[in-house]
Amino acid sequence: MDAFWTILAASLTAVSCGLLGCYLVLRKMAMVGDAISHSILPGIFFAFWLSGGRNTLAMLIGAGLLGLLTTFLIEFFHKKAQIQSDAVIGITFTSLFALGVVLITAFAEQVDLDQDCVLYGEIAYVPLDLWLSESGLNLGPRVVWIMGSILVLIVLGIGIAYKELFLTTFDPPFAAALGFSVTLWHYVLMGAVSLTTVAAFESVGAILVVALMIVPPATAYLLTFDFRRMLFLSAFIGVMVSFSGYYLAKWLDGSIAGAMATMSGLFFVLAMLFSPIRGVLPIFKPKE
Repeated sequence: MDAFWTILAASLTAVSCGLLGCYLVLRKMAMVGDAISHSILPGIFFAFWLSGGRNTLAMLIGAGLLGLLTTFLIEFFHKKAQIQSDAVIGITFTSLFALGVVLITAFAEQVDLDQDCVLYGEIAYVPLDLWLSESGLNLGPRVVWIMGSILVLIVLGIGIAYKELFLTTFDPPFAAALGFSVTLWHYVLMGAVSLTTVAAFESVGAILVVALMIVPPATAYLLTFDFRRMLFLSAFIGVMVSFSGYYLAKWLDGSIAGAMATMSGLFFVLAMLFSPIRGVLPIFKPKE
């Protein structure tokens, strides 16, 4: 049963991250997910410090605010300071991440906060973090409920605002000419990325969050020209990464998160080599 809960939690996280990652990859903002996943560290620290414990709501609020601040700073420095977006991401990410490390190192003894857990997470502990009702009913791992709720919100959001997100991603000037606020939808997307990253951060860790948000969408990008199909392929690849990564870790008796990230890289390499559309050595050529 532990395997089921672990794979389910990873799959929910992978699908949530992958759907948003498709937009980030196409907007050439893939590393924003990496920046958010690291720069929310100060927010997590302050949430733990102020609440005095591992309060989920406080952590989500604190880290979420820092995630939004990160996206705002990236956009602000890019437009106002006329600095390349990749350089701005590097500046913001390293500064806030370093601040979080300093705060944790200096004050971790006063707060119930493990530095390695915050930085790396441990998905193997998912089946142990149960949600118990007041009557003592076991409702399953807390992470599964959280990531399941996040996924429902993401799917509903994409379904409702598909046209707006599609146009502002592929042709911002045309979207603006039609009356859509490109800036507004940019921050809506970044807010969703921030919320998803924060929700997944504690359980799966920063490394796996970044891997699931970038690699499955990039792999799907190699396999299709159709955006809707890219969304479905990214979700499917994320589930396959979760399943295969878990059993690879079990076989090697190693890190589950590390194995899942490794499998995501393997799927990408296979797609790069054998994709019928963009592959170096395509197995077959699609009909013109």
